[in-house]
Amino acid sequence: MYAELRDTAGELAGILWREHTVYRERGGGVVIRGEHVRRWISLAPTGGKDRALLRAGRILDGGTTAPARTEVVVDLTAGTAELAAICRRLLADVAAMDEPAPAPDRGGKAGKREKPGRKARAPRPGRRPRKERHTSAGSWFVMLCVVAVLGAWLYSIFGGRGY
Repeated sequence: MYAELRDTAGELAGILWREHTVYRERGGGVVIRGEHVRRWISLAPTGGKDRALLRAGRILDGGTTAPARTEVVVDLTAGTAELAAICRRLLADVAAMDEPAPAPDRGGKAGKREKPGRKARAPRPGRRPRKERHTSAGSWFVMLCVVAVLGAWLYSIFGGRGY
């Protein structure tokens, strides 16, 4: 089965990408890596005759592979063009899922450096931008309540005895 997967993967790799690497994975399947597009495709045996599990994912910074984003069982007796169309669809799904999530707002002072290629977040309408960090009135109230409770507790222990 490995020889059939290897041959099919070699043909698919030539159709999908000019620059590619084909290698065997631990489970007996074959991986096609397209470093220039930061994507990978895997063909793994499913136990059925002439069937394979086709998975697609992305390549992370540093060259490691992320877990598969999409997968489908394919019939290896289908033509190479049909398998390539399925691969392209899976790769398109991976690219669609690869939209970067917005970075969490970690606070900080105005004028902080932004990552290249990213725009600064626009301030919300109706709010003035913060110039510097400060302790809000609510925080002062909570601290005052904690001190008052601590003082009442200490007074109840030591206050009535005249020490």
